[in-house]
Amino acid sequence: MSKSLNLSAVALAGSALAFSAITAHSQDVAPSKAEGYGLGRVALPEEVAAWDIDIRPDGLGLPEGSGDVETGEQLYVDNCASCHGVFGEAVGRWPVLAGGTGTLDDRDPVKTVGSYWPYLSTVYDYIHRAMPFGHAQSMNADQSYALTAYILYLNDLVEDDFALTQENFAGISLPNVDNFIPDDRPETELPQFSGEPCMTGCKDTVEITMHASVLDVTPEETAAKAEQAKAEATREPTAATEDETNAEPTPETGADDAPTQTVGVVQSDPALIAAGEKAFRKCKACHMVGEGAKNRVGPQLNDIVGRTIGSVDDFRYSKVFENAMKAGDVWTNEALHAFLADPRGAMPKTKMSFKGVRDPEDIDALIAYLEQVGG
Repeated sequence: MSKSLNLSAVALAGSALAFSAITAHSQDVAPSKAEGYGLGRVALPEEVAAWDIDIRPDGLGLPEGSGDVETGEQLYVDNCASCHGVFGEAVGRWPVLAGGTGTLDDRDPVKTVGSYWPYLSTVYDYIHRAMPFGHAQSMNADQSYALTAYILYLNDLVEDDFALTQENFAGISLPNVDNFIPDDRPETELPQFSGEPCMTGCKDTVEITMHASVLDVTPEETAAKAEQAKAEATREPTAATEDETNAEPTPETGADDAPTQTVGVVQSDPALIAAGEKAFRKCKACHMVGEGAKNRVGPQLNDIVGRTIGSVDDFRYSKVFENAMKAGDVWTNEALHAFLADPRGAMPKTKMSFKGVRDPEDIDALIAYLEQVGG
């Protein structure tokens, strides 16, 4: 026998011995599948509890605790508003949390907690499990209750003095719950697809009848320019004539007879109106003004100057606005100035968590723009 054949024989013998040793060793260490694999250990009760934090729609799994809207608002401003917007309207492409009522049958529905989600348990579970972004599970039970309560408030589902607790949680029903049904496909659809497939009567050719399209992908800057151009095309500022500008006050409208509060002053300065339009950009996420304006997170602002406070139809106001409407209070220039400068100071406990417009000139411009476009 040659030297090469001897080496091959030795190699084969060595491989066989190694395989036999590995097999014997694995039989000694690794039990059969029925007995387990001999890996790891039984999880400790506290380890299981750390993972077992899911909440069922009926409230099973909820921890003890409570949280109110006021506490939730501060937590939201500090931890959530940078992504989801101060009113839940969203920043950039982060998810919208509030509004969207009545849009589910639109081409581009707004799916929020108030318009789409079926169960409050999902809201609490997601907040407690995954939020804030980048700091998941950093909030205790009371803080998660408070944030959930505030999101309900943003969607006009509870009042500003509401407190969410383990006891009243299951009693909260979200508006869209009845549009969700149990998944019955195993009983209704699976049998239809479990038999022998039909292989007769097929079409001779197959044609593409429709292409999928991605909605809402227009860059924000481009969309803003298009909206601005459309607004300018439909708006013609009316400038006062020279005679009107230089006219002397009549006895009926003289300075001595001027009211102490100005209901409205027509502003025709194009530069002022343009500045107001620019300042209004921070308001557009929640308010609409002009032709076709409708309520969003906040009420539409057409005819705001001189309008009774809290009087827009089909909008649910905070109690402070409801009380102002009952009292007959009006949005005068002075009232608007005070509110826009300090919303919480002018109307305590308003839903509007916007901190206010700092520059008085910006407020003048905003009012001029609202009068011009929505008057």
